[in-house]
Amino acid sequence: MAKKKPNDYGTGIPLHEVESLARVLLPEIQKFFESAEGQKEFREWKERQQK
Repeated sequence: MAKKKPNDYGTGIPLHEVESLARVLLPEIQKFFESAEGQKEFREWKERQQK
């Protein structure tokens, strides 16, 4: 049986590179959304989505 190729969603970016980038960016994104500024931005975004 042939091994299934992971879906890159048309980006052409190898999965290992996406995972490496995620390891760097995720902690920074989490820090932002835990900050007061991030909480404010998220609230404003949610309000815009409800309109």
